[in-house]
Amino acid sequence: MTTIHHKQMLQEHVSMEFSSSSTTHIQTFSQTTKIVGEEVVTRKSSSTMEFFSMVTRSTNIPEGESVPEFVEKPRPTTAAEGEKAEFRAQVKGNPKPNVSWKRESGIPIKESAKIFYDSINKEYVLKLEPLTSDDSDNYKCIASNDHADAIYTVSLLVTEGQEKMDFKKMLKKRAPPAPKKKQKKVADEKEMLEILSKVPKKDFEKVCMEYGFTDFRGLLKKLKEMKKKVEVEAIRILKPLEDIETKIDTTVTFDCIMELKDPNVKMIWIKGTEPLRIQYSLGKYDVKQVGTKYMLVITNVNMNDAGIYSLSVGDKRMSAELKVLDEPLKFLGELKPLKVTERQTAVFEICLSKKVPNFVWKFNGKELKRDEKYEIAVSEDGLTHTLKIKDARLSDMGEFSAEAGDLVQKTQLTIERIPIKFVSTLKNVRVKEKSRACLECELTSKDVTLRWKKDGNFLERSPKYSMTHEGKRAELIIEDAQLCDGGEYTVVAMQDGDPAEYCSTATVTVEERLATVKSGMSDVHAATGSPAELCVVLNDEKVEGVWLKDGKEITDLPGVQIVKQGAVHKLIFPNMGPEHEGKYTFRAKGAESEASVFIADPPTIDPSVLEALAAHPITVKVGHTANIKVPFRAKPLPKVTWYKDGMEVTEEERVSMERKEDQALLTISNCVREDSGPILLRLKNDHGSVTATLHLSVLDRPKPPQGRVEFLELSGSCVHMKWKAPKDNGGRPVTQFIVERRAVGKKSWIKIGEVDGKVTNFSTNKVEEGKAYQFRILAVNSEGVSDPLETSEVFAGNPIEAPGLASQPQVSDVTKESMTITWNAPTQDGGAPVLGYIVERRKKGSNLWVPVNKDLIQDTKYTVDGLLEDTEYEFRVIAVNKAGPGQPSMPSTAVVAKDPVKPPGLVQGLHVSDSSNSSISLAWREPTEGDPPSGYILEMRAEDTKEWSKCTKIPISGTCYTVGGLTERKKYFFRIRAVNEAGVGKPVELDEGVRAMPPPAAPKFDLSARLKSHMVVRAGTALCIHAAFSGSPPPSVIWQKDGIPTKGRETITKGKNHSQFLINSTKRSDSGVYRILLQNEFGEAHYDIHVRVADFPRPPTNLQLFEEVPNTVTLTWNHSPDVQEDGEAHYVIMKRDASTATWFTAAERVFSNKYTVTGLLPGRKYYFRVVARNEIGDSDPLDSKDTWLVNKDQIEDLSTKLKPYKQKDWRHAPRFLTPLKPHAVLRGQDCTMTCAFLGNPRPTVTIYKGDVNITANSKFWYNSTSGVCTLVIPTCTLKDSGDYSVLVENELGKDHSTCTLTVYDKDDKSILASVTESLQKKSKHLM
Repeated sequence: MTTIHHKQMLQEHVSMEFSSSSTTHIQTFSQTTKIVGEEVVTRKSSSTMEFFSMVTRSTNIPEGESVPEFVEKPRPTTAAEGEKAEFRAQVKGNPKPNVSWKRESGIPIKESAKIFYDSINKEYVLKLEPLTSDDSDNYKCIASNDHADAIYTVSLLVTEGQEKMDFKKMLKKRAPPAPKKKQKKVADEKEMLEILSKVPKKDFEKVCMEYGFTDFRGLLKKLKEMKKKVEVEAIRILKPLEDIETKIDTTVTFDCIMELKDPNVKMIWIKGTEPLRIQYSLGKYDVKQVGTKYMLVITNVNMNDAGIYSLSVGDKRMSAELKVLDEPLKFLGELKPLKVTERQTAVFEICLSKKVPNFVWKFNGKELKRDEKYEIAVSEDGLTHTLKIKDARLSDMGEFSAEAGDLVQKTQLTIERIPIKFVSTLKNVRVKEKSRACLECELTSKDVTLRWKKDGNFLERSPKYSMTHEGKRAELIIEDAQLCDGGEYTVVAMQDGDPAEYCSTATVTVEERLATVKSGMSDVHAATGSPAELCVVLNDEKVEGVWLKDGKEITDLPGVQIVKQGAVHKLIFPNMGPEHEGKYTFRAKGAESEASVFIADPPTIDPSVLEALAAHPITVKVGHTANIKVPFRAKPLPKVTWYKDGMEVTEEERVSMERKEDQALLTISNCVREDSGPILLRLKNDHGSVTATLHLSVLDRPKPPQGRVEFLELSGSCVHMKWKAPKDNGGRPVTQFIVERRAVGKKSWIKIGEVDGKVTNFSTNKVEEGKAYQFRILAVNSEGVSDPLETSEVFAGNPIEAPGLASQPQVSDVTKESMTITWNAPTQDGGAPVLGYIVERRKKGSNLWVPVNKDLIQDTKYTVDGLLEDTEYEFRVIAVNKAGPGQPSMPSTAVVAKDPVKPPGLVQGLHVSDSSNSSISLAWREPTEGDPPSGYILEMRAEDTKEWSKCTKIPISGTCYTVGGLTERKKYFFRIRAVNEAGVGKPVELDEGVRAMPPPAAPKFDLSARLKSHMVVRAGTALCIHAAFSGSPPPSVIWQKDGIPTKGRETITKGKNHSQFLINSTKRSDSGVYRILLQNEFGEAHYDIHVRVADFPRPPTNLQLFEEVPNTVTLTWNHSPDVQEDGEAHYVIMKRDASTATWFTAAERVFSNKYTVTGLLPGRKYYFRVVARNEIGDSDPLDSKDTWLVNKDQIEDLSTKLKPYKQKDWRHAPRFLTPLKPHAVLRGQDCTMTCAFLGNPRPTVTIYKGDVNITANSKFWYNSTSGVCTLVIPTCTLKDSGDYSVLVENELGKDHSTCTLTVYDKDDKSILASVTESLQKKSKHLM
């Protein structure tokens, strides 16, 4: 059987049918679309049909609801017998429509058809399978809801096609070739013609040969004549044309119903005798066909359209008459008064009996024109006139009229105002006293008049009340609200033409404003005449307060200012005075603060008083009372302190002190001479202090003359003596000295003379030679006579003087308890032999000499005992003769009373503890012999000198010392001696010289400087390696890369203890192992830094596609060098359907260079893409050049390759085509494992983790399709690490595949590197 191709084009038709009734409106639309395509010639003529109609149930459809509507329409279908046909429709509407399917012929849809709802595509589906010739029909999709029925009709054409070969039957039933059929026989030519009429034209000759007819041409000619006869009878008129009467300006339709065997038969519409030129009638005539119904539509009928209309079909003709009636002009109804609400649209409508050209609308006698306000419309037939007044306002109220020639109809339009509504009403307001209260509302209209009320009384605009009305918003502001302003407030809105009042009410509550003290007052101390202030800060600046002084409100206090600055309240005293002192209180509502104001004057004493006290001492006699008064000024009263001879005076039996408000008093009763002297008064309070110095003089008789009386001459004829004036003259000048004498053995004293107070010597000749006398001297002042100064017994005769000075005593034999002193006798004995010596001692630093012997010492050597250990003593010697003791000698050197001390021995263990370029540190131990040292003398000399110099001016107290200021690398020698009170020990010298340089040390890295062992740098950025180290001498630094000294682009900075390696812009070639090598004469050290310069990875290459498992694609490619070098780099596999432009990810984190993509749809073409990815980003993609077609099950035409059939056993044991591969997954990521296997019968799959069966474990996602097994482990944890295996088995055997899953943390880079390396090795082995 052959297939003939031809192009088919159907003429486009559009027909409309209207029928009206009081309850139902039907609108029917029919449309066929141009189709150009490939068709199979069948015995039925090919034609398609689409038809839509709607039956409405209600004219008023509520807002938000709608009639059914086809979003996606069913399409006409042509299919061969045995295939399937499918109609799909998508509808919408509110309420949701119900959808049903019917055949137009009324025959029920066959039971094998499937009618269902596709929830994915949201479509209603009718599926017919398999198709037979009886399925050809028009099928209706009916969508119904409460408002209408929407019906869409489409055609299904079932054609005869070549029977499909049943390859299974052909494979199963192979037999020897069938014997040739015998030639068929027919009775006559008529029977043959009937057979030919049933077969395609292309098979005529073949059929004639089968039946043995050789006159092929004759049969063909007779067959054509027979078909013409059939065509003549192929026009069947079911309903003819009928006469029509109509009015002018209407639309009429002539229709007839015919059954045509040939739908392409020629049809012509004729008026009178002239054919109608439909295409050139400008819409006057229109021809339509709905099924077997044929129509002629005439629009805008006028008198000229009257006549006979005919339809010629083939050799048949039908006719009918159109009569056009005329009638007088009149209104078919009347205009009724209309009342509408403001802003709505008012509509007037009037119908005329016929169409007129001069119809006008008028308002209050003025003709209306179409504009934005007025919309004037006329129906299509010109009979119904409509006037719409848009956005009706009060100004539109009045008389509207419709005029057509002499006909006039009038009516009234009334406008009702829109009630005013409050979009937002007044809200209750609660404010603090003295705050602003605001009431606001929003209305639906801005053209309103507003008035405000308080408690039913209208308010007027004033400074208190501020009323604003802007647009639709109204606002009332109450300034400085008081308690009396609380109440009920109402806003009254009115509008023109509306007598109603619209109100909104709210309550204003004014709360008493209570404040709290944010910062209170503190006591103020100010000097008289200085400014001061009290300050209170409240938390509310609108609260007032009052000031009180000592409980009384301040109204008129001189010299005080009351100031308020917001929330700050101040009481200012510009000039402080006594009248301002007191307790002040600030009171406000809810708050109070108190403080006191004090005069703060520092103590002062009048300068004239100070001058008088200094110039005129206070004089009092012994035994009398001294009253000392010093006036002062101070506020508060100061503390009074009296001082005498630097010591504070305290109250006792004779001394009393008193402090009054303006003076300080000191009273000393029973004054004694020792009370004389300067007295200091100190006055002090919190604001200052002052002192006053005065002198108290207590008058008394003088003290005795001082000292021993010195006889200048003692002879038989004269005694000449001298003395010293009294140490204390009693406060009055000594006026005279009285000299008295008595002979030894006598009791009475005889006055022998007196001298002036300024003379301290006296001579008398009233003596007898050789007789012993005793003299006394008395000092006299205005207060009386002093006690006498008596002399020892003297002899009048040869003059004798006291001996001269003995030599300075020498101290020896010192112990902790005694010392021996020696001296030489004086060179002059004074005219009389030295009778002996007096030895005196004192502690060093003291002025008190104490005699150590009671009797005169006859020798010039004396041992002093009874000393205190570790006390330093001095000694002196006084020679004594008949005239008395002489002058004391020079004091001896100070000597400490302690046992003898031994000098220290040799210093032990002198060594160098540290050194630098400018200093050397030495340390040692104390000597083991001798007494402990008190210090050490360290000496040094340079290598080029022989003289030793001390390192310090004073001995070193410790056992270590650092000598600084040395010349770098110069050699120095050192020696040391211990020293104590007994002397200096012998020196100890270092064995060899020491150079000023750090101690020798091999190089060493300072790892505390965070020197990294691995660095990852992005290409194009800087590589900076900073290394800190130590070594003595400073080591040399060598930088190497991969074992070779660096050179070229780097910048190396070197210092004594650090070095820096810098490459400003790195490249991939800069990756490698960098080594820093340190060397000096004492050793070397090195440190390696692994540097990887990362960039966007280079793409993989050479993408190959092949099929290992049906319906999968295996991809292989050459590794990107960056993925091999970087343990964290991996591949991303993507796929794209050739029919779309969107790429989908098939797999992520693929570390090998082979991957099998599953889940592909048979019959689709795909592109594949491989992208390398690292922490920097993605490489350029590697795309497959050609599409890959996933084949369907192919059916091979075996008709030409028929071979003897042999039964083959296709069963085999299962085996793995692609085994499981090891995986390393970051914790928290998903892991997907896949493997592929073959087996027949289909093997069962079991998955194990270790020895545990996890096939049914809900934690794991498992799928096995088309020989590909996929296991997904979501959100991996460390516990998921381990061995996983897949076991496939059937009745012929089994096979298993095992892999290892490693779950690692971000920081486990070493684990990731090792796992990646093993993965790469295993993947190479597998490949």
